[in-house]
Amino acid sequence: KILKDPEEASAYLNAALEAGDDKAFLLALRNVLEAQGGMTRISRQVKINRVSLYKMLSPNGNPGFENVLRLLQGAGIRFQVMPQSGNGSVRNGSAKRARKRA
Repeated sequence: KILKDPEEASAYLNAALEAGDDKAFLLALRNVLEAQGGMTRISRQVKINRVSLYKMLSPNGNPGFENVLRLLQGAGIRFQVMPQSGNGSVRNGSAKRARKRA
């Protein structure tokens, strides 16, 4: 499956994040984990109970940030923060804060 490849899985997850829908991201993460060996394997690897893992990644799931990071790491994917592109508002805000500190 294409989602076994960490680069393809990363692109898929990023697209789900860009959609701005938490449920879409959880579904995408679940699809990636299933493609990479299944929930039983990932639950053992990241030491999260399999039933809890299914609940976290359900449409009503609400996994904590730490758990999302653990699951991404288990899938061979790294979480990264980047500035928004296009409008420059993030950079301008950062620059203003940096000037105030100086």
